[in-house]
Amino acid sequence: MTVYSLGEYRRFRGQSGDFLYLVPSGGIFSLDEPSAAVLDKLSDGPLSRTDLIGQVSQKIGYSPVDVAETVQELCQVHAIRDGSPISTAPQQLPEHFPLQTLVMNLTNQCNLSCQYCYEFGEDKIATPEGKKKFMDWETAQCSVDYLLAQSEGRRSVHITFFGGETLMNFPMLRQVIDYASEQAARKGVKIDFSLTTNATLLTPVIIDYLAANKVGVTVSLDGPREMNDAFRVFSNGRGSYDIIEPKVRELLARHHTRPIAARVTMTSQAMDVFKIYRHLKHDLGFHEVGFAPVTSSANRLYSIGVPGMNDVFSQFGELAQEYLSFALRGELHGFSNVSDTLAELHQGVNKSHPCGAGLGLLGVGPSGDIAPCHRFVDSDQHKLGNVTTGLDKQKQSDFLDRGNIQSKTDCHTCWARPLCAGGCHHEAFVRYGDTGHPNLHYCDWIRGWTHTCLEIYGALAEKNPAFLDYFAERKAV
Repeated sequence: MTVYSLGEYRRFRGQSGDFLYLVPSGGIFSLDEPSAAVLDKLSDGPLSRTDLIGQVSQKIGYSPVDVAETVQELCQVHAIRDGSPISTAPQQLPEHFPLQTLVMNLTNQCNLSCQYCYEFGEDKIATPEGKKKFMDWETAQCSVDYLLAQSEGRRSVHITFFGGETLMNFPMLRQVIDYASEQAARKGVKIDFSLTTNATLLTPVIIDYLAANKVGVTVSLDGPREMNDAFRVFSNGRGSYDIIEPKVRELLARHHTRPIAARVTMTSQAMDVFKIYRHLKHDLGFHEVGFAPVTSSANRLYSIGVPGMNDVFSQFGELAQEYLSFALRGELHGFSNVSDTLAELHQGVNKSHPCGAGLGLLGVGPSGDIAPCHRFVDSDQHKLGNVTTGLDKQKQSDFLDRGNIQSKTDCHTCWARPLCAGGCHHEAFVRYGDTGHPNLHYCDWIRGWTHTCLEIYGALAEKNPAFLDYFAERKAV
């Protein structure tokens, strides 16, 4: 006798109807009346096939044949279970995973002394002593060659320039772009470039070069003067906003070949989401604004405690509803936290790992040492090899095994795991001393945010599904 029970999913509502977010597949399923009735009936407990079809048919007035078809469809997508074994694990990684993105830390030096900096602050894990401070041409050339050699089969690859402050080594950036563009063209591979900067060193010459070469730019800026200057300061304690603001305006006025984004590190002194967003998006004119809580131990002066995070979440929800109102009109809003989540939902992401670190993405320091990502660059403990000698496959495997969702038992019953996969490796190391530890301090926050974005997705699927096409190609695979 076949007995049915509920599968694993998150039920949510759009504007007029109900949907299921299927776990762990990451699929989204619109519920019609018979589907909803079947789930409602099984919420009281398992039922035999005969009882389930009979009771649902009697309740909603559909024929037993129609209800049986609905039961079969729900079982096929694993919204309900019939006792047959199903695989809940993400797809196994291939033995060779081609590289797609290389983050090149052109320097480990910076002209700011931001108190919360993960690279130089109280929670730093980098050990740069005795290593090169600026990447030289030999190392840069080897890094580009390494990316192109290890990306076999990719139609496109990416280089992101990072620091320290990236523009302190701008001459090297120019050399890399010229060389990488030439080498990629010879291989018939598309290549693009982006960088993150604090904007203090931007000049018209630099801006025009970035625009001419279609380099994507993300500016680290924490909002209006009083918020930004709480922690983003020069070594003498002077705030950086007054230096940055006119340079950002010139950047936005001259660079039109790629969208320009702002990246906000939220701290105890920068928690007014609306004020920050309005200033960066409307006053300064950034195309997109993204927010991320500071990565730190829990007891730092700049850390955001639980009450603060609850307040931030409430503000995120309000700004997300504003995003929805724009999207329903077919307009882009600029709150990139929503766009990033909607993109993953639309693509049906089911992650084995929180991000591409150590997989399709690697970081390279000025010395040529390879790290899982830019946040681990110059950390001896997390070194995976060198661009001149290659990747230590055993170290890479150990890092990936530790970070795999299958190793995180705390995550195995969480409905949000297809998108989260336990959270940032670096955050986990700072908080728990283990790159594979789930970021348990963010669990409720992540579930709440994912549910908010699911509701937005459902509303768009009902009222303006064409808007979702924007996310089909938003992120390269």
